[in-house]
Amino acid sequence: MRNFDKSTKLEGVSYDVRGPVVEEADRMEEEGIHILKLNTGNPAPFGFEAPNEIIRDLITNVRSSEGYSNSKGIFSARKAIQHYAKFKGLPDVTINDIYTGNGVSELITMCMQGLLDAGDEVLLPMPDYPLWTASVSLAGGTPVHYVCDETANWYPDLDDMKKKVGPQTKAVVLINPNNPTGVVYPKELLQEVAEFARQNDLIVFSDEIYDRLVMDGIEHTSIASLAPDLFCITLNGLSKSHRVAGFRCGWMVLSGDKGHVKGYIEGLNMLSSMRLCSNVLSQQIIQTGLGGYNFGEVDELLLPGGRIFEQREYIYNALNALPGISAVKPHAAFYIFPKIDTKKFNIHDDERFVLDFLHEYHVLLVHGGGFNWTQPDHFRLVYLPQMDDLEYTTASLAKFLQSYRQ
Repeated sequence: MRNFDKSTKLEGVSYDVRGPVVEEADRMEEEGIHILKLNTGNPAPFGFEAPNEIIRDLITNVRSSEGYSNSKGIFSARKAIQHYAKFKGLPDVTINDIYTGNGVSELITMCMQGLLDAGDEVLLPMPDYPLWTASVSLAGGTPVHYVCDETANWYPDLDDMKKKVGPQTKAVVLINPNNPTGVVYPKELLQEVAEFARQNDLIVFSDEIYDRLVMDGIEHTSIASLAPDLFCITLNGLSKSHRVAGFRCGWMVLSGDKGHVKGYIEGLNMLSSMRLCSNVLSQQIIQTGLGGYNFGEVDELLLPGGRIFEQREYIYNALNALPGISAVKPHAAFYIFPKIDTKKFNIHDDERFVLDFLHEYHVLLVHGGGFNWTQPDHFRLVYLPQMDDLEYTTASLAKFLQSYRQ
């Protein structure tokens, strides 16, 4: 009998946010061991609930959501997204430039499948959200990572971008606010990236799923608003801001000059039609989700005294108080990306580090390599759990590091 292996298209594709260490955590759970899972930004398990009006929308619209919708989405959802795009300053956006998706993840994959041929390159941040790298590889393209500089607040290194762009480069990707670092990029930096894309004739993809989860009075700017002459695809959704990750509710917006990308848009339309439509019931909540708050209004969870704000404050201070650990303060999202002094602990394998910590203290982290960071000196921690769980995590790290050596 012949053996069947995975497709060669999956060579080089990984998603360690749910990878081998997670599989080990699942095995331990099957043995009855409780695992504190700090590997994914999934609000629901940590007691964050969707707004009541969102749930009412779902209940009310069950019957009217039984059939397929337009492949790009229902009118009310796309109209609400169009209004939000206008608020964010995205230029030249019609309702036909908006596509709903089963989360942003599906749309990232669709964008790469529609754009890339073998040998085409895409500039991606390092560290990145690993789905971007995986999607480029799966589409037959080559991911090329530009450095985000930890010593410069994790901002993209423009000089490194310039070194790595070439004749095969088709696009540059920004994740802003960033995952895994929680950094928000300033307007001046985005203008420089836009000019870089302009000079090199690149498409700009901007993953902005955390743009409504910004703290400390910082204003988020969409790069598309600064570049009406560039073709940009901006990706967003309600999964994080409205605590509905399981509903899979995302969208993308095409903006700017579309005259030279008509063939690409035809491809996106084809791929959108092939999957028929995104989840219609989830589309029903978009109008309420985007209309339920005044645009620009800050969620109380993100203000001083709010749970996310206070847990961010705690984890930032607690980690930086640990000998051999340092971290840049995140200003958005749910994550912090601490650095480990590898010489102090003789660490040469970051995956082994998080696996050893899992085995000893039953806390699940993600190693920096899971975000395509090339040095074994970082890990990502989700600070969504209740404060007592975060206190347990930092106390456990302190004990673990007292004697840990590889």
